Amino acid sequence: MTTTPATSARRGAGTRSALYAVLGTVAALVVTIPLLWAVLRAFQTNDTIVSAATWSQMLDLSGTNFAQILTPSGSLWRALMNSVIVSVATAVLTAVVATLAGYGLSKFRFRGAGAALSVILLSMMVPFQAILTPLYLEMNAMHLTDSLLGLVLFSTTVNLPFGVFVMKAACDAVPASIEESALMDGAGTVRMLTTVLRPMLLPGVASAALYAFLASWTEFLGALTFITREDLYTLPVALLNLQSGTFGELDYGLLVAGAVVAMIPCILLYIALQRFYVQGLAAGAVKG
Repeated sequence: MTTTPATSARRGAGTRSALYAVLGTVAALVVTIPLLWAVLRAFQTNDTIVSAATWSQMLDLSGTNFAQILTPSGSLWRALMNSVIVSVATAVLTAVVATLAGYGLSKFRFRGAGAALSVILLSMMVPFQAILTPLYLEMNAMHLTDSLLGLVLFSTTVNLPFGVFVMKAACDAVPASIEESALMDGAGTVRMLTTVLRPMLLPGVASAALYAFLASWTEFLGALTFITREDLYTLPVALLNLQSGTFGELDYGLLVAGAVVAMIPCILLYIALQRFYVQGLAAGAVKG
């Protein structure tokens, strides 16, 4: 029986599709199984977790851990609210400032623009841990320690260089003809950004905001350094205190439940903004 080139091509395509499906399934299992295991453990008591595993105990589920964590009077609930406030404020402030800076560096011609962009990009190479001591002294002199506002400004400063880089690339990808037409119709800079260019810049804004939110949500060292009041602790710091235990005792059920609660906003937000995130990172990568 003779095999035609078209038949060989179809078989090759089918083999590649099957291989991609297998590799994708394996990758999904590698990522999903640990998450499902953590969720399962979060619904078990500490005695069940530390004891020898049996099938009957594995299916003995309870919502006690989440009820204890999400109690409005509990410290973890307060830390969760602090993290939400800091992360959302950081994401919004970073997106706004990065959009304005990226648009200015992309569309306006002024002396020192290249140097300013170079300094911004070089700052991405300097970890804030290297300047933690002078940073603390400066924030303390401005009375921004033990303050959620200070933590928001710190997180925004750390995440702003990446946001400016993304937004400048997004603004560079906007055709000049669109801006020229808007200017001829009498649109100013504010209307240009908020109305005319908003659909095209939205992926970049979403990328900058999502990156800033995730970085701020998981930020530990900065929050541990600049916040000493227990009522202002963010979730990562509160989970560390929970991990330390009381009198050498550690409740693994509460710890895993707290970790699951910390994962939920990140997963949901990434799923909701994934399309914009990918488009934003790719903006300006290819010129057409």
